[in-house]
Amino acid sequence: MKQRIGLAAALALAAGLLVAQAPAPAPAGFGGGRELQRLTGQRFSDNCSGCHGTPGAVGRAPNLFDARLLSARSDADMFRIIKAGIDGAEMPAFADMLPDDQIWQMIAWIRLEADNAQPRPAFVADPDGAEITSEAQTFRIKVLARGLDTPWGIAALPDGRLLVTERPGRLRLIAADGSMATVAGTPPVWERQDAGLMDVAIDPDFARNGWVYLSLVELQPGYQLPPPPVLKPGERPPNHPSMSIIVRGRINAAGQWVDQQLLFRAPLDRYTPSGVHYGSRLGFDPQGRLLFSIGERGDMKNAQDLGTPLGKLHRINRDGSIPADNPFVKRAGAVPSILSYGHRNPQGLAFDAAGRLWQSEHGPSGGDEINLITPGGNYGWGVVSMGIQPGIAAREAPGMIGPIAYYTPTIAPSGIMVYHGNRYPRWAGNLFVAALSGQHLRRLVLDGDRITHQEVLFKSYGRVRAVTTDARGHIIALVQQPTGQGTGQPLSAATPGLVIRLEPLP
Repeated sequence: MKQRIGLAAALALAAGLLVAQAPAPAPAGFGGGRELQRLTGQRFSDNCSGCHGTPGAVGRAPNLFDARLLSARSDADMFRIIKAGIDGAEMPAFADMLPDDQIWQMIAWIRLEADNAQPRPAFVADPDGAEITSEAQTFRIKVLARGLDTPWGIAALPDGRLLVTERPGRLRLIAADGSMATVAGTPPVWERQDAGLMDVAIDPDFARNGWVYLSLVELQPGYQLPPPPVLKPGERPPNHPSMSIIVRGRINAAGQWVDQQLLFRAPLDRYTPSGVHYGSRLGFDPQGRLLFSIGERGDMKNAQDLGTPLGKLHRINRDGSIPADNPFVKRAGAVPSILSYGHRNPQGLAFDAAGRLWQSEHGPSGGDEINLITPGGNYGWGVVSMGIQPGIAAREAPGMIGPIAYYTPTIAPSGIMVYHGNRYPRWAGNLFVAALSGQHLRRLVLDGDRITHQEVLFKSYGRVRAVTTDARGHIIALVQQPTGQGTGQPLSAATPGLVIRLEPLP
């Protein structure tokens, strides 16, 4: 690339796919953190910047950080062009100069740097009444409830009310007029960093049995908290051993949490002081069995270890017993509730009309995933990744299932939903993805086990945590004021949130 023009032009000539569409399997990938990114940037400077410029400066050749160019080309296209070159396009082959892993590193580095150079969307604190014309549907944003504290999970009741969890530990009942009541007597939670009260779901037979399911983080039973330390300005209090648990209970006529049952608790030796990657999304399969995710808690070795529940998707019966057909129920030493493994921080679960289970998962730096789950499947975390991670240098490995789509730079996909209603006919069967760092709601068009098209519906209202439908088939979502880069707030900071509804317009 040094002292030559043609890479950007060659990319423009090549047939391309959306970056989010997973490429053909790649023989190598990259690992590393900030140091690897620095080294990759130096390679680009040494070999490419003389012609193609840098994120902040234009060279003699087209700038490789142009967002339009990058959005039109997949990683696989870019890899083929850099490795093999293009005859007659002044683009030589770099196969003898750059190993495959360094080519993949270069591609990811370019995408990350290009994204860092883009301005962030202006935050709209009150989107009520905003009208949006998308590719297939015009809709208006209706704010249903305000003043929530870091809303995390949402479930719609048959009578039109909504259940919403707030990470600090409150379960809210929201009426049609937006008024809120707090359900009294819910279990105590451990709130620190990413931990707290997480997801909520109602039983498939809720009208008959009234069961409500919660995912929450508890401090290790029996652990004695030490006296709180004196903190210097900017310091965080220490974390203590904690873990996600799954419970169910009922809400009586007085708005009280009653009849609680514990459905899942990990062995106490699996509790960890890590404050990240709890996963914690709930769902039900077509047979009515309960699914829940648990992240690997920041230690990627857990994801490949069948002896720990961390880094796994689990399946249990609604009373907490283990289904007889779970894939590892007869394997000695394996946690019998495991449905699939090799996960990092899975936060979205949804079934399509054909019964396929879709899952969203946070990657490291880039490499967020949309997966199709196969019982017993290994999804690779700890061994492979499409993102930047110290200790991982491969993008694929035998016996490991790659994503249907992935995202670099990151969007931090959280809750997902396949739309099955009739309020938005042209969205029927589409997969909707709530994005946290991406701060948008994304629509994915499905064709069997493929994603054929993607559209961002809005991206100005903050972190989108969860998406579902209400009793009348309207799409509703949880949004939270922005945190992280450019906000002055830590990424896991508590901020106010809203419940919004997408109201279809002619």
